[in-house]
Amino acid sequence: MNRYMRTEKVIEQDDDAKQLRALSYSSKFDRTMSRWENFSLGFTYLSPVVGVYSVFATAIATAGPAMWWTYLIAGLGQFLVSLVFGEVVSQFPISGGLYPWSRRLVGRRWAWLTGWIYGWALFATISAVSTGSTPFISSLLGVNLSPVLQTAIAITLLAIVTLLNLSGTRLLARVAMFGFICELIGAIAVGGFLLLYARHQPLAVLVETHGIRVGGSYWPAFVASAVAGMFCFFGFEACGDVAEETPNASRTIPKTMRMTIYIGGAAAIFVCLALILAIPDLPAVIQQKDVDPVSTTLIAALGLFGFRVVVVIVLVSFISCLLSLQAAASRLLYAYARDEMIAGSRVLSRVSVRTHVPANAVITTGAIAAAMSLVGLWLVHAIGTIISFASAGIYVAFQMLVLAALIARARGWQPLGVFRLGRWALPVNITALIFGLAGVVDIAWPRSPEQPWYINYGIIVGGAAIVFSGLTYMILAKPYAHGNAPAGDAHQLGAADMK
Repeated sequence: MNRYMRTEKVIEQDDDAKQLRALSYSSKFDRTMSRWENFSLGFTYLSPVVGVYSVFATAIATAGPAMWWTYLIAGLGQFLVSLVFGEVVSQFPISGGLYPWSRRLVGRRWAWLTGWIYGWALFATISAVSTGSTPFISSLLGVNLSPVLQTAIAITLLAIVTLLNLSGTRLLARVAMFGFICELIGAIAVGGFLLLYARHQPLAVLVETHGIRVGGSYWPAFVASAVAGMFCFFGFEACGDVAEETPNASRTIPKTMRMTIYIGGAAAIFVCLALILAIPDLPAVIQQKDVDPVSTTLIAALGLFGFRVVVVIVLVSFISCLLSLQAAASRLLYAYARDEMIAGSRVLSRVSVRTHVPANAVITTGAIAAAMSLVGLWLVHAIGTIISFASAGIYVAFQMLVLAALIARARGWQPLGVFRLGRWALPVNITALIFGLAGVVDIAWPRSPEQPWYINYGIIVGGAAIVFSGLTYMILAKPYAHGNAPAGDAHQLGAADMK
């Protein structure tokens, strides 16, 4: 039996190598990540616990308990996006995600800018998650969190995660799997306990406005709180970022992307609901008298010792989330370098002979995220601002790929992968694009005229700076003109070209 399984694995890897060669690439990665390990990478990147805990206080203060519905809306919209991504990666199972996929669908310039925006959004997300973990670490250690300590903890955590990512695909897969198991069990156990034994609120709170008004209406507040749901529902693309490390990627990754939405989304919705219904003093949370309702609720329900146990689980979730995020970002950077599309390509495209990971890309990713974390030394609302900027950037990059798929279809692209949407492809693609564009507008909309400009317009200004700098670099240096990798050929490929 073992000999048969080994033979099947060799055949499968040979088929993967042939498919990659047909796409004009060869791989130096270690293709050992199983379906569940690939899924766990997407799950821990999405990380329902990290996503919910990071923005819960802001979202519920903005719109009250009804903000819970934004998770359902964001989950449905992102499910449609994952279907579009699934069709693309099934035909083009190339490491690096949005950049190489956009390259084949539309062309070099479009792909370069897509990857530029996605890359900076990933760096910001890594920084946001590392910074967002610091309140939990400080509460566990019993120390007051100053800006200097917050930044020091965030950078230390990034250094630890970088060392783990340098250890290879097998450790990445195992840590992601361990993080998935811990997070899912923790979410079910804690959420179940809160719902069964610590409920203070009726279900009716989910459909009440609690007197919240913006310009005489509740709806602007509800729409503003949608950043909570939208921050929770990306991460599924990470499954495709490591396509060359996953056997039978064309068939496996579309499934794991959908599994990430199903399981990760359900866990986030469940955890958020349990927290809302277990809040002891809801008016204090809405009026922001209680600025840390997650800790308040958990301590009231579980006691101090139980709270610290939960914090340990949360920290495992943060670490596994950071590990997955950095893995995705480093593969993107590697994909750029392999195609000679960025300065330092020769260095960044090297894959370690011993660990089979792009070590220089991993280190660079950690260093950039650490530099962004230094913003916390000067910016009081660092976590919220970085989270919003990261979410907006991710959604812009996502829609650039969704639009790329639509452009390719208009040119005549017929998906050739194992996973296809058939007659549903065009309506799903269009609906996903409309959802994503609405999400970008919602996240970036200035809503705090009384706040400093960098809070009210920070996302727009930051996003414009990233796009402008990317366009400037692209026009002056013409990085897209380097290398000989195929581009813009999706609509020209037939079944014979994929063999």
